Amino acid sequence: MAKRHDQARDFYTTREAAKVLGVSLTTVQLWVEAGILPAWKTPGGHRRLARDAVDRLQREQQSAKQPALGRLKVLVVEDEPVQRELYRLQFARWGLNLDLRLAENGFDGLIQVGREVPDLVITDLDMPGMDGFQMIRHLFRQVPGIGKVVVVSALSPEEIRARGGVPEQIPVYAKPVPFAALRKLIEQELTERAFPRRAS
Repeated sequence: MAKRHDQARDFYTTREAAKVLGVSLTTVQLWVEAGILPAWKTPGGHRRLARDAVDRLQREQQSAKQPALGRLKVLVVEDEPVQRELYRLQFARWGLNLDLRLAENGFDGLIQVGREVPDLVITDLDMPGMDGFQMIRHLFRQVPGIGKVVVVSALSPEEIRARGGVPEQIPVYAKPVPFAALRKLIEQELTERAFPRRAS
């Protein structure tokens, strides 16, 4: 009994962590592999996650779900639920002055843009329904005030070209999601908003 109490106090199993965080067991395992959640293995090969790390991540999840006005408006369009949650958690962890919205595919992304035009769109390309290629073409034709668009995709450059490509001015990053590069880009956008260049 004492051993069970110590375990509950000090660490979670992956199944317990999934229940606390409201996600699937697979998602927790992916977060461990991505370095979002620190973990170790018992001699029997079972993963253990520090209780304080899981609880801190839960607080970050809750914080990320609360939008704030007057921030850099960022829209992420990504069909994979695990990837969307990675975006949410990483962006919350940075503590930057932004308002993050998430969309599941190109059609959902256009609906989000119709509600409020974002300053930055980060999108996948290969998605069911309306893919990123279609969404980008629509944005550039129909939304003149659209902000910066960035692509993060598992498709190779050859595959992207074969499917019509994307406009030249759009940066294209390869998956896994390059969070360091995205953070630098977002910080640059925030700096330019805080200190806009004056016309000469």
